[in-house]
Amino acid sequence: MSEKAIISPLPGVFYRKPSPEEGNYVEEGQQVEAGDVIGLVEVMKNFHEIKAQERGTVESFLVENETVIDAGQEVAKLK
Repeated sequence: MSEKAIISPLPGVFYRKPSPEEGNYVEEGQQVEAGDVIGLVEVMKNFHEIKAQERGTVESFLVENETVIDAGQEVAKLK
């Protein structure tokens, strides 16, 4: 099965959970559907959802929680 990347459309700080008190949106090995939120990117105090573009299993996250990322950067791999 081929791998697909989930890419951040914006630069900013990547978060894997909606707030510090809550769990991660998804875990490695978890099935996601197209449109499922897998993380957030914060840009100037605004939060934008990063969604899976297609169905698959999250194979791995390529960036850690609270990491500064660039626009177009791969944040996770689906298989």
